[in-house]
Amino acid sequence: MAKKQDDTPLMRQYEKIKSQYPGVILLFRVGDFYETFNEDAKLVSEAVGIVLTKRANGAAAEVPLAGFPHHALENYVARLVRKGFRVAVCEQMEDPKFARGIVKREVTDVITPGVNFSDKLLDEKRNNYLCALHFAKDLIGVAFIDVTTAEFQAFEVARAHLGDALQAIQPSEILYSKKQKAERDFLTSLTSAHMAFTELDEWLFNLDYAEQTLHSHFKTQSLKGFGLEAMHAAKVAAAVILNYLADTQRSKLEYINKLSRFDLGESIVLDAQTKRNLEIIYSMQDGSREGTLIAVLDKTLTSMGARLLKRWISQPSRNLDVISLRLDAVEELVSCKSVRETLRERLKMLCDLERVLTRIATGRATPKDVLLLGESLSYLPTIQSQLTALQTSLLSKLRTEIQPCDELVLLIRSAISSDAPVSLSDGGVIQPGYNAELDALRNLASNAKDQLLKIQSEEREKTGISSLKVLYNKVFGYYIEVSNANKNKVPPYYERKQTMANAERYTIPALKEYEAQILSAEEKILELEARLFADVCRSIALASERIQSSARAIAALDCLLSFAEVASLYNYTKPTVTLDDTLTIVGGRHPVLERLMPLGEKYVPNDCIFDDQTRIMLITGPNMAGKSSYLRQVGLIVLLAQIGCFVPAERAVVGLVDKIFTRVGASDNLAAGESTFLVEMHETANILNNATSRSLVLLDEVGRGTSTYDGMSIAWAMTEYLHDVIGAKTLFATHYHELAELEAHLAKVKNFNATVAETADKVIFLRKIERGAAQSSFGIEVAKMAGLPASVVARAKEILARLEREEAARVLEEKDLRSKVQQIERASVPSQDHFQISLFDMSDGKLREALLALDLNRLTPIEALLKLAELRRLAESL
Repeated sequence: MAKKQDDTPLMRQYEKIKSQYPGVILLFRVGDFYETFNEDAKLVSEAVGIVLTKRANGAAAEVPLAGFPHHALENYVARLVRKGFRVAVCEQMEDPKFARGIVKREVTDVITPGVNFSDKLLDEKRNNYLCALHFAKDLIGVAFIDVTTAEFQAFEVARAHLGDALQAIQPSEILYSKKQKAERDFLTSLTSAHMAFTELDEWLFNLDYAEQTLHSHFKTQSLKGFGLEAMHAAKVAAAVILNYLADTQRSKLEYINKLSRFDLGESIVLDAQTKRNLEIIYSMQDGSREGTLIAVLDKTLTSMGARLLKRWISQPSRNLDVISLRLDAVEELVSCKSVRETLRERLKMLCDLERVLTRIATGRATPKDVLLLGESLSYLPTIQSQLTALQTSLLSKLRTEIQPCDELVLLIRSAISSDAPVSLSDGGVIQPGYNAELDALRNLASNAKDQLLKIQSEEREKTGISSLKVLYNKVFGYYIEVSNANKNKVPPYYERKQTMANAERYTIPALKEYEAQILSAEEKILELEARLFADVCRSIALASERIQSSARAIAALDCLLSFAEVASLYNYTKPTVTLDDTLTIVGGRHPVLERLMPLGEKYVPNDCIFDDQTRIMLITGPNMAGKSSYLRQVGLIVLLAQIGCFVPAERAVVGLVDKIFTRVGASDNLAAGESTFLVEMHETANILNNATSRSLVLLDEVGRGTSTYDGMSIAWAMTEYLHDVIGAKTLFATHYHELAELEAHLAKVKNFNATVAETADKVIFLRKIERGAAQSSFGIEVAKMAGLPASVVARAKEILARLEREEAARVLEEKDLRSKVQQIERASVPSQDHFQISLFDMSDGKLREALLALDLNRLTPIEALLKLAELRRLAESL
């Protein structure tokens, strides 16, 4: 940036640093405040509600200014990052009192949506991923990392499947090359509206540079051990992340010691609408966890376990071996109640090993963090010992992956005081006896303070001023205070330092000498404690790989214990998961709704059976009869089985599915100009274009957003397509009773209905799904229950009766037409010219009337054909 002649030195320094961080809000430390200027000030003022002021800039015009106190940094940074901003923190690197000229300043941290360590920003039960994309010729390289846990993975994906990949990862920030700026619209279409995108220089996306970066960081000669040697685009994406972290964090990255290959095909990728419709993580009502599957399943006791549970639920496995190992482990934990309870008690004592370790490794830890880690590590041998009583292979494997760090526990207990303060600057962090030099300095400071009391006593005796006090404040240091009533007794060797309203403050040579000793000792104590604390943190960081291994094992154990606890509490059973393309659920229950039932009421269980003869269950019945709940419970039971959890059912045999699709409810997307019906059709198209014969499809009404015949036609055609082309296991709940006719035409469609009991004045919903089609929707009865005025209900019944009579007459007419067409076609002879007639021809009103008027009993078949041909040509000419 060109230097302005009338800029102040401070503003020139600011502009120079700011130019190094384009697109980032620079928080510039000035004394006790963080200030922002120019456009940054306007953005910050609007984003967090700070008053926008102005600052004189030499002879130049005033510049916009917005700032906040330094102690409020974390709060304001959190608010800015939540709004999608990237923030650079620029600190004063020297004490302004000793600065020669302008105070030296440097950016010490850059906080972005994908790179932050703040407890105010992070959800302890959710990973926060930074993602990098490299658009190569045929494939897209994808890498992602949670900087707070060191989970780092990479893979390659076809462009058509990038949406699935991003849906699985759910990143908070995406990095991509400026050269690929044209891909921004494509990426936006695949992500949420609030996704943070960061453009980086093209040279960072070079393969040679990427390999050099990765080899240097991991200290390897190749990446074969990571399974990425031949995945060039993935390597570029992974290296981009490391370079971005090195540039933004200015801190050590040694704790990132592992890069693994992510296999998208190993899991089911649940699209956004399925997660929403099944209410897996967030409620459709208010976006909270209340009333969701994870709220029922989450009995985890550690933050690591809670994060892993969310990943398991969001990405159900397609690997039968993985699922079987989990189910066997859960079965053993259910049966070994005493071991399960002991393990859960121990897990309660653990801190967030992953995130605490990261804070320690990156120099962000407090003494309390180190103490928490030490205490948590001390429980690992007990947990490992308890696992020896269990026999299943997965639990045995987890036992070996837990790596006790006894030497670190001893180090932390000997080095860090058990009552250490939160901040290093408060002192008292290091245990007495840990370091001889520190003990000597503490003794010096302590003796000096004793000497100050001695000075106070001596001066009282010398001067005869019994109220004389030796005091201290940060501005004047140590001083003697004498009230105005006694200042005439002050000796000549007292040097006045300050005049107060009611007293005078003085110093004497002896006080100056001891003050210097105390201040020097205290300063050295703080410096030495900081060095010793840093040494302890470095020792912990060197063991990061062992601690991370233990943390991963604890997280998996926590999830399995959670599954076992849920199974025990709620009477879940072990499902049989197979490679067969079948599904049998006996006595299935909705895992969430059964927990929300009023006291004394029981959830009505239902069966669901898919085999080679049943691929589509067509479910009719009234609103509120349980159709939607039934669909969702089947989907959730399949999902639970494929995450390795027991299920709410008497018995379940689940053939692995590759995807779960849902089309439920009505909603619009006004921001994108999409009506309710268009959104519905988008969701339906997604299913028809992506489902396979191994998918589970849950459809709760299709075609309701348009006219009856339009909607029914779409639903009919879609059902045929699912049956004839895709062959997916499909549950289709609908109010179109006419679709029940499909059972007669499609071999693998079976009708079911949500049963009701009808009395003289009301209907009772039995919540039971039974074979056969429903005879009525009982919509008016539901409207009555909702409180519609009695006159409206009565009138609706009159209209319904009339429409039903008209429909009955139409049906009779259609039967007559069908019969006549069939008679004519059976009577036709090859030697006679004729044309085919179908029910679709009946849309022609004149032809319809002519056909109804024909009395086939009085005409020969040939006469009937000729007569019909004549009438149709006449109708066409008109």
